[in-house]
Amino acid sequence: MLDREGFRPNVGIILLNAHNEVWWGKRVREHSWQFPQGGIKYGETPEQAMYRELEEEIGLRAEHVKIVGRTRDWLRYEVPDHFIKREIRGHYRGQKQIWFLLRMCARDNDVNLRLTDHPEFDAWRWHDYWVPLDVVIEFKREVYQRALQELSRFLTWPPNGHDRRQHGSRYLRQPHPPRATPAAASAPALAAASAEQPACEGAAEADKKSA
Repeated sequence: MLDREGFRPNVGIILLNAHNEVWWGKRVREHSWQFPQGGIKYGETPEQAMYRELEEEIGLRAEHVKIVGRTRDWLRYEVPDHFIKREIRGHYRGQKQIWFLLRMCARDNDVNLRLTDHPEFDAWRWHDYWVPLDVVIEFKREVYQRALQELSRFLTWPPNGHDRRQHGSRYLRQPHPPRATPAAASAPALAAASAEQPACEGAAEADKKSA
């Protein structure tokens, strides 16, 4: 489904945790990283498409997230000819996207990258909000920058302006890693771990105040 200018309607998703870090996915069998995104089907609203893509690409449902904000208008990027299938060259120009900013209310291990037979990602991690655009395919970089800048107005930042904490490679996630319970673990420790909940409600209230 293309518009009159040759752009396919699409949605992009920026998913936040309680620390304003973003979900950053590694494309299957590639060394590039990106946010979840996907096309809007005929008859779908952008919001409906966003929830469908969220589940298909990273295994989260509507109850796992809260919408914090969205871009006001479409953001467009053109796709170079050598990335376009020969049969649609001359008709297809690229994507026009509505970007959604979401707050994750689920646990990390609720993410499932293999919900479909054709996964988009084979690993993921949490990253500082201002992701490094040099690992994004070149023709998408300007749209990423514009989406991050526009949606940053919905966030509450610490006094120094951004979260400086650095995370190592241990935050690289594979889908549903085995969850072993050590036999020697104490009962209080296990109880504390099972009681841990994502701080979605408080973060969402702070976002609303900053909007």
